[in-house]
Amino acid sequence: MIDTFRLIKSCPDTSARAGELYTAHGPVTTPIFMPVGTQATVKTLTPQELKDIGLSIILANAYHLYLRPGTGLIDKMGGLHNFMKWDRAILTDSGGYQIFSLARLRKVNDEGVVFLSHIDGSQHFITPETAIRIQESIGADVIMVLDECPSYTDGFQKVKQAMERTHRWANSCQQAQKRNDQALFAIVQGGTFTELRHQSATQLKSMGFAGYAIGGLSIGEPKALTRTVVEETAALLPEDKPRYLMGVGSPEDIVHAVAQGIDMFDSVLPTRVARNGALYTWYGRRNIRRTIYSKLEAPFDPDCNCYTCRNFSAAYLNHLFKSKELLAYRLATIHNLTFINNLMNKIRENIVNTTFNSFKKDFLAHYEGTNENLRLDQKEKWLAAHNRNDSG
Repeated sequence: MIDTFRLIKSCPDTSARAGELYTAHGPVTTPIFMPVGTQATVKTLTPQELKDIGLSIILANAYHLYLRPGTGLIDKMGGLHNFMKWDRAILTDSGGYQIFSLARLRKVNDEGVVFLSHIDGSQHFITPETAIRIQESIGADVIMVLDECPSYTDGFQKVKQAMERTHRWANSCQQAQKRNDQALFAIVQGGTFTELRHQSATQLKSMGFAGYAIGGLSIGEPKALTRTVVEETAALLPEDKPRYLMGVGSPEDIVHAVAQGIDMFDSVLPTRVARNGALYTWYGRRNIRRTIYSKLEAPFDPDCNCYTCRNFSAAYLNHLFKSKELLAYRLATIHNLTFINNLMNKIRENIVNTTFNSFKKDFLAHYEGTNENLRLDQKEKWLAAHNRNDSG
């Protein structure tokens, strides 16, 4: 196991931390948000645009890349970094969540998962060892163990069974790892059951991984419950290892989770809502399609330093979205990822200056989050669509 993380500063009155993750493709300062590039691309943007925003790490998905274009082609092209022309850090998700979200198309046992491709219906068998071989072939800097992600509605025994299988698979992944230039992260499971989360964190911590992720959350449970589980679980994880909360990306959730000791985040949310015309501000999301923006000569956010707000009026963005022009999605995505990156920079700055607690209070006092009932309804609709076509 390689030493990949240095804790730089802890903030009084909260569990917020600032650190640095070391990779073969450069350092990554934490807390950090990783945009999702499921298919070896962050939707609508070029690698240079991601660099211009200031991003240092992105997430790609081993499940998708294994199915298309195939790891053989990626390997032939010199690995994922060269294939997609991104020379900074990459984390790959092993595909556990994607496989288990396709409930109609898979069968699981202790050896691994038999599943049908959502692309062409072909049958595949993924074991923990296979998951590691795929990610080693792809060449990501941070790789994940294969895990079983239970449903939020599953009962205690079913969640316990999935957790125990995740532990066995984590051990198999650890034994299968051959490359010493990749950081292997374990995934803590256990649903919303405190006892199981405690067992999972304790067991995986004893196995000595390079980092620890908290999985199986933000899949339909209320936010208050998510925050409780995150706080309880993060407190059990090693202080000298990075802590990664999988699938969480709304600004208010990031701020709460940083206060609970989380270092790394990923989500499709900022890019997905951008393509639907929802742009971030320090007061909440705003819909650029609204009539109030149709004749506004000023930028959408005059205080924003992104390429979009520096160069275009809100009226122009409104026009692009109403005309369904492809440029609309690019400009909105640039804005949202710049906002999230700026948020992470402010969070880190305030941790280093030991002022994070006051920053958190001020941010949450002004930021209007999505209505909880609306959020859960949107999540259900997205999960249903995801199960049908596994779109990222």
